[in-house]
Amino acid sequence: MQRYGLYDATRGLTTVAAAGVAGLLLWVATRVGQPTTGRFWSEMGIVAGAGLVMTLSQVIGGWTKGLRLRLSPGTFALAFLPVLVCVGWILMASQPGHGWHEGTLVSWSRSIGLLGIVHDLALWHGVLAFGFGLVLGLSFDTVPALIEEPMGARGPVHDRRAADEPVSAERRAVPAGEPRTVPVGPAEGRESAPAPKMD
Repeated sequence: MQRYGLYDATRGLTTVAAAGVAGLLLWVATRVGQPTTGRFWSEMGIVAGAGLVMTLSQVIGGWTKGLRLRLSPGTFALAFLPVLVCVGWILMASQPGHGWHEGTLVSWSRSIGLLGIVHDLALWHGVLAFGFGLVLGLSFDTVPALIEEPMGARGPVHDRRAADEPVSAERRAVPAGEPRTVPVGPAEGRESAPAPKMD
């Protein structure tokens, strides 16, 4: 338990700091308001940023362990893109005024029988935007940093002594003064023949 003390403390402090930043962003979003289409999207962007901050706070913990940040293509394609389509559809269909594609998406939702669901979920548009930011942050993860081999003029530099180690061990295994032998013939009744001399 003690070996994780510093890591747990760092993660706890990072999480509470992220929660504070997210709370500040949510407060800023309330100041923006939603009377116009532009302000509505500004507010949704700020709320999504709060969700993103919360998720990235956990990724930062990986950096403290010597890991590097990467975008997970599978998570991005299979999780984030469907969420982008669904949340974007609902928010565009429920934006105030006559924003971009608002009438078209309402008409499409009515045609495929989803207008009721879109209307009900639109009541929670702030939660949808926050979740959108969370899923975007979950598309990132941390992996061990790659260890690159030093490059020479003709490629990677290899340790010659390490490459010769098995041969050196075989040479040391033969007592001095005894001829080296190589097994020949079938496994049963195998006889040893003198090894050919290498000039």
